Amino acid sequence: QVQLVESGGGLVQPGGSLRLSCAVSGGTFSSHSMGWFRQAPGKEREFVAAITWSGLPSYDGDIVKGRFTISRDNAKNTVDLQMNSLKPEDTAVYYCASRPKATSPYKATSSYNYWGQGTRVTVSS
Repeated sequence: QVQLVESGGGLVQPGGSLRLSCAVSGGTFSSHSMGWFRQAPGKEREFVAAITWSGLPSYDGDIVKGRFTISRDNAKNTVDLQMNSLKPEDTAVYYCASRPKATSPYKATSSYNYWGQGTRVTVSS
């Protein structure tokens, strides 16, 4: 049974930074691609960033615009999302997810079969 547990969310002022972390247990983490999504109140869950098993990142350009960085540590079974220059519109619950097939569309929620419970990020002064 694969379990994903996110941490690192919280309240931050506009322009501030947060580092989200996702700890993965069970399964073969090092062979899976991973992704970060977010869901704001009243909105659909949306793709933020993904990373292949080998560490190749992909981002939603409209959301990230050079502000976020995804990384992974296969030895520790973790995937992180460093978020800088945060804006109020980044407020959402952030989820990490596991994508077992590297060839599946990395932006589609349906490509991910395991999800964490989410960590809340609030950007407000």
